[in-house]
This record gives sequence, C-alpha cells and structure tokens, in this order.
Amino acid sequence: MPKTLAGWLISIDPRFKHIRPVVYTVSRVNFSGFTTGGSSNNGAGNGGSNHSTAWSRYNYCRQQEFLRPPNASGWQYYGQQRNYGMLLGRVLRGVLKLRYLVLGSAIGGGVTLNKRYEEWKDGLPDMKWLEEVFPDNEKWAGFTKNLLAVKDAVKDSIEIDPRLKQLSEHKLNEWRQWFDQRLDNAIEAAETQQNPQIETTKEELRAKNTVNAKGLSAEDSRKRVDTLQAQVDSLQTEIMNVQLKYQREVEKLEKENRDLRQQYLIMKTNRKQPTKKRIKKSLIDMYSEVLDELSGYDTSYTTADHLPRVVVVGDQSSGKTSVLESIAQARIFPRGSGEMMTRAPVKVTLSEGPYHVAQFRDSDREYDLTKESDLSELRRDVEIRMRNSVRGGKTVSMDVISMTVKGPGLQRMVLVDLPGIISTQTVDMAPDTRDQIKHMTEHYMSNPNAIILCIQDGSVDAERSNVTDLVSQCDPLGKRTIFVLTKVDLAEDLADPNRIRKILSGKLFPMKALGYFAVVTGRGRKDDSIETIREYEEKFFKNSKLFQSGVTMSHQVTTRNLSLAVADRFWKMVRETIEQQADAFKATRFNLETEWKNNFPRLRESGRDELFEKAKGEVLDEVVNLSQVSAKKWEELMNSKLWEKLSSYVFENVYLPAAQSGSQNSFNTMVDIKLRQWAEQALPAKSVEAGWEALQKEFQHLMEVARRTPDHDDLYDNLKSAVIDEAIRRHSWEDKAIDMLRVIQLNTLEDRSVHDKQEWDQAVRFFEASVKDKLLATEKTIGEMFGPSTSEKWLHWRSSTEEQNKRRQVKSELDKILDSDSKHSPTLSYDELTTVRKNLQRGNVEVETDYIRETWYPIYRRHFLKQALNRAYDCRKAYYLYSQQGSDCEVNCSDVVLFWRIQQVIKVTANALRQQVINREARRLDKEIKEVLDEYGEDDEKKQQLLTGKRVQLAEELIRVRQIQEKLEEFINALNLEK
Repeated sequence: MPKTLAGWLISIDPRFKHIRPVVYTVSRVNFSGFTTGGSSNNGAGNGGSNHSTAWSRYNYCRQQEFLRPPNASGWQYYGQQRNYGMLLGRVLRGVLKLRYLVLGSAIGGGVTLNKRYEEWKDGLPDMKWLEEVFPDNEKWAGFTKNLLAVKDAVKDSIEIDPRLKQLSEHKLNEWRQWFDQRLDNAIEAAETQQNPQIETTKEELRAKNTVNAKGLSAEDSRKRVDTLQAQVDSLQTEIMNVQLKYQREVEKLEKENRDLRQQYLIMKTNRKQPTKKRIKKSLIDMYSEVLDELSGYDTSYTTADHLPRVVVVGDQSSGKTSVLESIAQARIFPRGSGEMMTRAPVKVTLSEGPYHVAQFRDSDREYDLTKESDLSELRRDVEIRMRNSVRGGKTVSMDVISMTVKGPGLQRMVLVDLPGIISTQTVDMAPDTRDQIKHMTEHYMSNPNAIILCIQDGSVDAERSNVTDLVSQCDPLGKRTIFVLTKVDLAEDLADPNRIRKILSGKLFPMKALGYFAVVTGRGRKDDSIETIREYEEKFFKNSKLFQSGVTMSHQVTTRNLSLAVADRFWKMVRETIEQQADAFKATRFNLETEWKNNFPRLRESGRDELFEKAKGEVLDEVVNLSQVSAKKWEELMNSKLWEKLSSYVFENVYLPAAQSGSQNSFNTMVDIKLRQWAEQALPAKSVEAGWEALQKEFQHLMEVARRTPDHDDLYDNLKSAVIDEAIRRHSWEDKAIDMLRVIQLNTLEDRSVHDKQEWDQAVRFFEASVKDKLLATEKTIGEMFGPSTSEKWLHWRSSTEEQNKRRQVKSELDKILDSDSKHSPTLSYDELTTVRKNLQRGNVEVETDYIRETWYPIYRRHFLKQALNRAYDCRKAYYLYSQQGSDCEVNCSDVVLFWRIQQVIKVTANALRQQVINREARRLDKEIKEVLDEYGEDDEKKQQLLTGKRVQLAEELIRVRQIQEKLEEFINALNLEK
C-alpha cells in the first residue's frame, strides 16, 4: 500500500507521474492515519472496500486543496501542459482525418489492382498440374527443417577418438571438410529444387547417423563413416533424380513457350503492313555484322579489332565440332573418319528465331535444319567452301566461312570453330600444315577479349594434350578460358576418377580457367540426331558413377549448362569492351579524315565501288558514241581493213598465178575458178574478221580521244583497258552474217563487165595503187637481199656484206636472162640454172640451185610488177575499146577487170558489214561490255587490281572505318536499350 497520495495515484494510472505539481503537493501529506478496512484517527468514515477507501482519500485531498498547485508558478506550468495537450489533440485529429483519406485510397487502389490481377490471372494457362508436382509449404518447410537438423546432428555426433588422430589426422580433417561441403550443397540443391520426396525426422537421422568414436576401434569408426557416406550418396542420388525430373518439366515448359513464341513471330511476320518498314535486326545479328566488317578491314587484330568472340580450340578429333553442334542444336558440319574436316575458320552466329534455319553470309538461301535433306546439303556446301578456300597446295586456309544459325531457344553468341591442332603431319598434307594451324590458333586466341573454349578429349591421356599449353601461354591467368572435357562416357571406364576430379577442379593441367565442364556429345554414331545425343547425355549423367561419387557438380555437366555459361560470359565481356572499341575507331577515323584533307582537299572520299560505277558509266558512254559514227566513215574503215586482209590472197593466190598462165583466156578461166572457191570458203570469214577489227579499232580510237579531254582522270585507265580487252576477246560476230556475206559476194563476183567509165577509172587507180604497194614491198625485200645501191653507199656510208655481194653476182646473171626475154616464165629451166651456175663458177662463186631460185623469185616479181604497172598505164584510156570489143580488146586489160571485180566485192561487203555493225554488232558489243563490267563489279579482287593508288586506298580505308563506327554505335544503342 503506498504511503502517499502521489504513490497511490501513480499506482492507479502511471500517467499521473507526468503531472509534477500534483505529485509535489500530495507527496507532503501522510496517509498513515487512514486504514484500509476500518475507522481512522481523523474521524474518517468506514470504507467497505479498497475502492471506497481510495475514493475517500481522494475526496479528502480535494477538501484540503492538496491537489491545487502550491503557487503561481505551478499554475503557469499547468497552463503550458494544457496548451501542449490541446496541440497534441489537434495533431491527432488531423492524423485521423488523413487516415481516412489514405485508407479510402488504399481500398480503391486495392480493388482496382485486384481486378487487374484477376484479369491477368484468367489469361494465364492452366497451371494446376504443377500442384501435383511441387510440394505444399508445410511439407517443404518440414523437409528443409529436417535437412538442417541432419546437418547439425551429423556435425555434433561425429567426434573423432584421439587414438584415430595418430592414424590419419590430416586425412580425416580433409574428409570432414569435404563432407560438410557436400552436405551444404545437398541442402542448397534441395532448397532450390523444392524436393518433397525426402521426409526423414530429426530423431530417425540422429539414431542412424550418431557415431560416438570414443572407445571404438579404428576399423569400427571407418565402417560407421562408410555407412554414413553411403546414406549421403543415396540422398544425393534422390536429389539428382528429382532435379532431372524438374529439369524435364522446365524444358517441357520452355518448349511450349518456344512454340508459342514461334507462332507469335510467324503471325507478326505474315501480318500485312500498310507501308513497307525496315526490318529490325536482332542484337546478335548486329554484332555479327560488326565482326564481319572488322574481318574485312583488319585480319591481323593489330589495329582495333579486339571485340569478343568465342574461339573453339582443341586437338584434332577432340570433339570441338560436336560441342559447337550441340550448342547450335543441329549437325551442320561435315564428318570424316580420322580425316581433317575443318580446314578453315567457321564463324557461326547463333540467334533466336521462329524457325530453325541456317544461312551463309554471302548467300540468300536458307537451310531448314529440321529436314535431313537440307542438313545434308548444308554439310556438303560447308565442305565445298572449305576445299575451295584452300589454294596453292595448302591444307588449311585463313579465309573465314561465315554463317548464321537461328532457332527457338538458341543462346545468342558468336563462335569461331578452328582446325584441330595436330601432332603429326601425313604425306597428303602441306609441309607447313602444323605450323599454320598453330599460328591460326594463336592468332585468334591473341585477341585479349576472345573467350577461349578449350576442348579436351576425356578418353585420351591428359599428357597427350597439345592445346592446353597454347591456351596457358595466351591466357596464363585463365580470365577468359572455359575448359570443356568431352567424351566423359568413354572416360568413366578408362580414366581414374581422381584424375577426372583433378581435371574438373583445375588441378591437373597447368592452365587456369573460369569454369570447368564435362559433356557428352554423342555415342560415336554419325546418324544420331541432337535430340538423341541430349537424351543420351542426360541418361549418362543420371546414372554416372562420377556424379554419384561427387567428382562433378550438377552445374558442371551437360551441354545446356555449358551454353548458358558461355553465353553469359560472352555478353558480359561484350558489354565491358564495346565502348573501348568504339572510341578506338573514332580516333582512327579522325586521323584518316585529317590525312585525306591534307592530300586531296578538293575531292570526295570515293571508294572502289563508287569509282568503279563512274568508270562503268564512262565506258558505256563511249559505246553509245559508236552509234554516232557516220556511215561514210564506217565504209572507209571497212574498205581499208578489208583490202588489208584480202590483198595478200588476191595477189599471191589469184592474180599472180593467173597472170603468169600465158594467155588471156586461161587468165580469165583461172580467175573465175579461184574467185569462186575463195568466195565459198575463206572470203566471208575473212570479211567478218576484217569488220570486227574495224569495229575494235574505231572503239579504241574513241577511247583514246576521251583520254585526251581536259577532265580525264587517269585513275580509270587500267580498268577501262581491261574491260575493253576482255569484252573484245569474248565478242564474236554472228554466224548468220557469214552466210549472208557468202551469198552477196558470190553474186557480185558473177558480174564480169565494167559498167561505166567512172568505175573503170576507179578500177585502174585501184589496180595501180595495189601494184605500187606490192612493188615497194618487193623493192624493200631486194634491198635487204642485195645490199645498198651505189648511191646509198656514197650518201649514207653503207656497205654490203659478203652474202649480199654474193647475191649481187647471182643477180647480175639473172638480169641477163630477163633482158634477153622480157616475157620469161616465172620459173627457170634446168639449162638456165646450169648456165648461171657455171658462169658464177668462172668468177670463183660456188652456189647451189636452190640458192639461185631463191634469188630469182624477188627479181622476177619486180620485173612482173613493173610490166603490170605499164599495162595499167595503157588501160587508162582503153575503156572505149573495152566497151566495144569486150574481152577481144587489142589492149589486154584483164587485170583491170579482175581488180574491178575485187573492188566491187569489197564495196558490197563493206556496206553489209557497216549495216551489221550499226544494227547488231555495236549493241552486242555493248552487251558484252556490260556483262564484263557486272562481273568485275562483283569481283573485289579485280577491282583491287585495276583501281590502285594512294587516293583509292586512303578513301577505301576511311569509308570502311566509318561503316564500322556506325555499326558499332548502332549496336551500342541497341545494347543500352536492352539493358
């Protein structure tokens, strides 16, 4: 019972302790005289209970004014407390009003949110079947609790006997750490997968696993440990089975999701758009285009191409290609039995798409990877491209074969498959094949941002590996290397599990890596599909002794986990390095633009493609100019070229044999026979050949005129010349033109009478000019054979050789024969040869008969041509005699008639060829030139050969850097949007 009123009030309500004036006043009053149950000394009445007694005390205090403040300051303090209370009341009232507003808004928003949630929930597929698969919360909580209890029970119950420490204290500590780690991993796996199947109570596990090592022998303790290990292995096997079961369910959901996404993409693709829009490229396709641009710009990685790509390296037949095919989910590469199949780098861009298709970079064809026929064609085309890339007796090539594989669920990345590293060269390989493969591998791995996918064959001894040393040299710290152990199914029975554990933990090889994976890429059968291989891989790891014994972890196995890890690392490295590469190309572009402005300030940066198009236009313009050539000029060109082609045959095969026949009748007969044979056989073809040469000559003349113009750019000369030469080489005159010319020429040669004096005079002049040309050629031959004349010796200080002096002595004897008989036959008789030979012997000159005949031929030819020229002079005024007497004319003008017939044939042939050139051949030549230009336009090597110089190289490099920078910026923007 409190002794004071203040204590009593505070006992009733603790808030009274804050009213200090009241407590102060009342504390001075002593209530010791009051009793709880009866009368008091002060005459207070009786109270029936504690409650009545308390109120009696309170009323007494009120009467005695003990509850009043003791002074004025007390009242002032009391007023302040009252003001504070009123302020607090106002604040509480405002808060209560705000509570109603907030509460109303929350209720309204909750109703709206609940409505939206119900609508969204109705749109989801039926997932009730998952309730049968996944456990409820109570079972899962109980299972997690039991596992934690198992962990504590096992850790607390295993106490090592000190006697065992002397046996193998180090080994037992190592085992204990390993067991704790495996148990933690099992609990973590169970929490992740939500396994409801293991329901073991804490007491049961403690009864089974409690091992008190005190007082037991080492053998008994070891047996207990083995029993405990077997139970843990059994538990881990159950976890693995459940994990595989849920993984299959997840894959089933993923497949359904891919099918739905595929249908959505198909509907989106087939949807008709009112306007044609630009197709949006995927992020990985944009990145692949950047790599393609860089591969053409700089193939040595010395400038700025340090962009990430996944480089697949390994020994030959280690399973590199199989790993890549498993990641791409299609068998896209050719196979061979022990033969080197990968002969060139193959860049494979993996991206997601509605259809599982593949496509080469330089081709529009798509291969449906769901059809075996398309897969076979794709493998065959890959093999053909690899073999075509190998030139000059080489076995491997640096030419990159670029292809894209799209499909639902594919991880987006860029991989480069390289030829396998070999230890021994076979006789059918080039001598430097091994060094070339090693150089190629180092070349790709030297990229500081390349992700190295190191493939190691698990079925062979680790000491036989060649690739691990190369990888450790290029990436000694293992910051960008992922190690993959293939053919684990074969290694399970052949290799020691401890060695496999060391390999996958990075303790066997000197190289280091970011991660270690074990995969199975097939059963050694070429016809197995990817689905069959994946099922075999899953079944193997489910029943594998390596996994059950704790050699490998679940995240270290299967190709699916490998592809996820590689893709994750790939995009992480892309995001870390892409900005740096873009800045490097900005600096390169600035330097190139500055160099261009200093060297070519008034010219635009035109690459080879643009320069080629300009040269193409100029060449085609010159072809058009052929149609502007006048008909008169074409006929003059044709006449000149025809006589140049036909003159030799006319003189040597027609005129000279007929003129030396001896009589006019035999002359005409022989001429008719020879002309007809000529017109039926060789003349049409020779005429076409002459027409083609005339066309070629005129076209080259037009090109030469264009070169002399002030605005001519000699940069295109090599290209123009090459195009024209190639077109001329390919061009051939139409075959029907020969038949047409044959008919025209035969009809013309049938006419043997000169029609008028003008044509006669033209024929005479034509005959004279032709004879004079042949006479000049004969005089030149004689001058070379017999040496300089007397005047030339004195005027030009020339002298004759011994051979020429000998020829001159023979000539003097032959001149005597011609002087004695001006109508001598073309050949010397035996008697004449003997006479000449004997006369020369008298002068101590020994010659053979053939030597005399060889000397006789040019001498007689000159003699004959001079006689013919004299007849031409005589025939100038003999037209009237010829017109009246015909072939019986007193003046023998048969040679003039022959040359008139030849002249007429040349005229009609030239006219026909002119018409063919204008109407047909110029257009056909234009077509040939266009075809050559189109072929050269698609041949980059040709353009590089024909368009050269600093101006072209600098412009080409500047354009390429701009393109790369633009693609990099486009990719960076898309990458930032995806973030």
